[in-house]
Amino acid sequence: MLGKPVEHSLSPVLHGAAFRALGLDGWTYERVEMDGPGLPAFVDGLGPEWTGLSVTMPGKRAALEYADEVTPRAAAVGAANTLVRRETGWLADCTDVDGVTEALRIAGEYLPGEDDAAVVLGAGGTAAAAVVGLAALGVRTVRLVVRDPARATETVEAAQRAGLDVEVLRWADADFGKIAGESAVLVNTVPPDAVRGQLSELAGIGCVLDVIYHPWPTALAEAVAERGGKLATGLDMLLHQAFGQSEYFTGQPAPRAEMRDALREATGGILSLPIS
Repeated sequence: MLGKPVEHSLSPVLHGAAFRALGLDGWTYERVEMDGPGLPAFVDGLGPEWTGLSVTMPGKRAALEYADEVTPRAAAVGAANTLVRRETGWLADCTDVDGVTEALRIAGEYLPGEDDAAVVLGAGGTAAAAVVGLAALGVRTVRLVVRDPARATETVEAAQRAGLDVEVLRWADADFGKIAGESAVLVNTVPPDAVRGQLSELAGIGCVLDVIYHPWPTALAEAVAERGGKLATGLDMLLHQAFGQSEYFTGQPAPRAEMRDALREATGGILSLPIS
């Protein structure tokens, strides 16, 4: 796992559990403090025993640019969270998209309708993966609600590459009641305190993915539960994106139950983390 900071990453829990379940004795998964500019030289120096890398911020764009081959969804997001060694070089993918789609589909029980619209709060790196994931589920329209529309360019471009109709709204000017009434699904990527003034409106959306999971529960999660809504979380995302990475790294089907159980144990069982 390459990132900065990376010391609190739960990915070693997930991949360590996978290695044990698959009987891959001697396999290791390590945290490496690494920024984007340092990534190319680091990967260049890896020996043939290295099969793959997880990449978190701030190196995801550098991973995409470094790769010899890029999957269509990583190209759409404009970032990669996975580098895997191939005979022809390094392949870059973005399994964060799986994290979004499967968290919504399984934990959030989201069943896309033909004319569904989505709202995404925030426009950072997670938002870019979110819009590509929403497009993969069949959503065709998305609103981005952000503090500063000028900083939403990369997420807007990701949405457009994924084929979405996208509208950018300034947070201070947004009519959250109207947005909620017209949206089937919400992805929140902003800190918990940022949405406290909009909880009554946002909690009424049928399916909510709140990517924040520490501390838990968030005020948004509590509001959704009180309204009887469907909720997916950042821990669900983390789990489901790791399945694809595991299969890349090991060449074997991911041991999903064992990975889920390890993550639940490491996080005190705060969430059920359904896998089917």
